[in-house]
Amino acid sequence: MSKLLTVFGATGNQGGSVVDAILADPQLSKEFKVRGITRDATKKSAQELVKRGVEAVTADLSSIDSLTAAIQGSHTVFLVTNYWEAMSADVEYSQGKNVADVCKAVGVSHLIFSSLHHVKENTNGRLSHVPHFDSKANVEKYIRASGVGCSFVLPGYYMSNLKQTLRRAEDGSYQLFFPVGKQAQFPLFDAAQDTGLFVKAAIKHADQLKNKQILAAAKYYTPEEIVNIFSEVSGKKAVFIQVSAEQYKAALSPAVADEFLENHLFVEEPGYYLGEPLEPSLKLVDSEPTTWAEFVRKNIATWK
Repeated sequence: MSKLLTVFGATGNQGGSVVDAILADPQLSKEFKVRGITRDATKKSAQELVKRGVEAVTADLSSIDSLTAAIQGSHTVFLVTNYWEAMSADVEYSQGKNVADVCKAVGVSHLIFSSLHHVKENTNGRLSHVPHFDSKANVEKYIRASGVGCSFVLPGYYMSNLKQTLRRAEDGSYQLFFPVGKQAQFPLFDAAQDTGLFVKAAIKHADQLKNKQILAAAKYYTPEEIVNIFSEVSGKKAVFIQVSAEQYKAALSPAVADEFLENHLFVEEPGYYLGEPLEPSLKLVDSEPTTWAEFVRKNIATWK
């Protein structure tokens, strides 16, 4: 009898990638039936999943009763929370806590959470305005303390973000403005394509990864490597320009200026993954994740 894998955010980038990866895997597609959790199981994207054999279920992350019905019977759960939906660390933490509590109550064997490092703690308070990292790190702490079997996939810096920040100038060239130096290391990650690759590793290597983190990124790239590879693939000139904190913030909405600035300062020091190497995580995956060059090649026609 197949075990049940419940995937939150099943129509989003991360959850959708997990569903795709499980359905395409010869081993796991036989081992697991997939239940996809979404805010609206009647919408087109959810119904497309149903056509592929996925059970689509609506759930409210703020409702224990709703979550209990959605998670009941699950062996494994993949959870991704969305800070940006309410732009509230308290809401994100509460929702993550709710899922952990329900997983514990109904006897889930393995909860895989899409987590991040705690910026404020890892910089001794120097960078205190990155709640979309810190709230996930706090959820991770709660899950660890709950006693439910768990592991954590830490998504890297989204390649898709660079479609907005590596922008075309008036002369047709491309410019990347970041408030970091040339040696900053960005662990680039194609979330929509590769989240499932790393979650599969968490499932297949569950015994050795209990309470452990998997770093989900293809490779570390410096800003100059990012623009040089973009140029090589696209044939378009691209340059990296380091800007001051004040210049960087001036180009952003005040609502996110401090957060985005400090997020990038964290990448520079102590590092997005605190200087940890990617190789141990990459050894666990079945295939190579998407490289920056491959992402550019695939997306250049839609680049702004």
